[in-house]
Amino acid sequence: MATATYFYGLGRRKSATARARLYKGKGTVTINEKPAAEYLSDNKALLAEITDPLALVNKQKDYDITIRVQGGGVAGQVDAIKLAIAKALTVAHSDLRSTLKKAEFLKRDSREKERKKYGLRSARKREQFSKR
Repeated sequence: MATATYFYGLGRRKSATARARLYKGKGTVTINEKPAAEYLSDNKALLAEITDPLALVNKQKDYDITIRVQGGGVAGQVDAIKLAIAKALTVAHSDLRSTLKKAEFLKRDSREKERKKYGLRSARKREQFSKR
């Protein structure tokens, strides 16, 4: 069995990690071996957001995408997937890099959950201050 060639991209956001593979195909998107619509429980806005990098460069129907995503919540996963697809596109077509960069699809959102500090209730919440 000959293995199909693909373009790989890794995306992270909060605690979510997504690994995307772009194969030549008709435009099907599979997330964790489920159709994207089923995985995102038919949320049209999130479904459209995943394919934003492809829509920008008019390549929605050129690639079949398989995505492995783990960790985080749905919104974090979607952002990680978007970054992974954009990175995979730049591997496939290096000339698209400037277009994707201008649209800020190649930026990693570095905001993470702040750790809880000792003596406090959460990262920043503390006991109410009493003057007397």
